Amino acid sequence: MDNKIKLPEERTKELLKILQIRFEENTIRHKGLDWAKIKSKLETNPKKLWSLNEMEETEGEPDVVGYDKKTAEYIFYDCSPESPKGRRSLCYDFKALESRKEHKPRNSAIGMAGEMGIELLTEEQYRELQKLGIFDIKTSSWIVTPTDIREKGGAIFCDYRFGHVFVYHNGAESYYAARGFRGSIRV
Repeated sequence: MDNKIKLPEERTKELLKILQIRFEENTIRHKGLDWAKIKSKLETNPKKLWSLNEMEETEGEPDVVGYDKKTAEYIFYDCSPESPKGRRSLCYDFKALESRKEHKPRNSAIGMAGEMGIELLTEEQYRELQKLGIFDIKTSSWIVTPTDIREKGGAIFCDYRFGHVFVYHNGAESYYAARGFRGSIRV
């Protein structure tokens, strides 16, 4: 295995402790799930654990939000109150990044997610997340954009205002200090 995607033993222990504390403090997000089973699965998936560490390091505060019985996978989403700080000021994808002639952001949401081994939330997943708490009341998050919108140069993002989830559009090449992205990973 590539050492880049395997955490040192000490960091693995630290991360598992962080995830356990978050799991125990937010039981509404994962009713009926057992931490011991999740931990066991994480310990046998170093690549996924590395990705969860990337989510944590960029201040995404990943937490378990479900379990897929068909695939026997635990589902993690970024659960930070606002769009993760370490993933803001990004345009939507590589094509958008390349189209900027000046003032290019450091990366794109799709590019960074790929490097981290995670996926952007879909609109449906974003709405599911909002049922578990209140997120993005001051920020917004890029979400997976339908192909027909992206082909026309746009991309979509969400936030939570006035007690509702709002879905907006923008040019895919745009980027703002208050817009990042939330990710998901299955373990």
